[in-house]
Amino acid sequence: MSESIRFYKTALAGIDAMSATTSRAFPRHTHDQYGVGVIDMGGHVSLSGRGQVEAGAGSLIFVNPGEVHDGRAVGGKSRSWRMLYLEPTAMVTARADVLDGVQTAPTFAAPVFADERLRRVFDAAFDGTTREGEDRHAMVAETATLQLVAVLGVNLSSKLRKTSESTVSIRRVRDKIDADPAAPLTLTNLAGEAGTSRYQLLRAFARELGLTPHAYILQQRLALARRLIRAGSKLVDAAATAGFCDQSHLTRTFARQFGVSPARYRSRTV
Repeated sequence: MSESIRFYKTALAGIDAMSATTSRAFPRHTHDQYGVGVIDMGGHVSLSGRGQVEAGAGSLIFVNPGEVHDGRAVGGKSRSWRMLYLEPTAMVTARADVLDGVQTAPTFAAPVFADERLRRVFDAAFDGTTREGEDRHAMVAETATLQLVAVLGVNLSSKLRKTSESTVSIRRVRDKIDADPAAPLTLTNLAGEAGTSRYQLLRAFARELGLTPHAYILQQRLALARRLIRAGSKLVDAAATAGFCDQSHLTRTFARQFGVSPARYRSRTV
């Protein structure tokens, strides 16, 4: 079976769609978007905010913005899946429509979920957002996406994470990184922000997020570069603005996480 990873041009702003058939393993990473998808063939194992989980054919899979996860094929065999990624603003706006004006930032409760109705609605939303040619229509995509967001309620949580004193200090560090991912930050800078030693920061940050500060900064730079590329920036400009050494550095890092080069993502036709 040939392997492929494809990002699609979508009929709506704020939504990415991708499909993949591959045996490749993805390292720990995050997305700045909500992700909802389905495993079409094979099996997939991943780290999630709720520990290690496994999804088989027919399973729905979910990821929250900023949630650290990875992914590998069961038994090293190829698996196929499709994903829709929604920008947080797009999700909140759609939820406001569904909830008659109530604006909430939802949280997916389970990383792997089974619901036949939700899967059918996901299939319709994926089809509606990825149609090409004369079948491509924003209203079709908008309708299908709103219907999907409405049904997503079956896997949303109303529970809030408890904030410990340690989390507050790490939150300050995250806020500093998020405010300007391209800034030339150092461990000394960030440890000062947290009020800890550099080593204490490394341990606490990795314990709470599953990533070192450097790895988290790289994730935020990738997220910024992706948004810039989607908005039409030249690759060299996106790399510089997002804090990468050069375009080659962005290309290597982008391809390792997303499975396609920035140029292929920009075209979103492969």
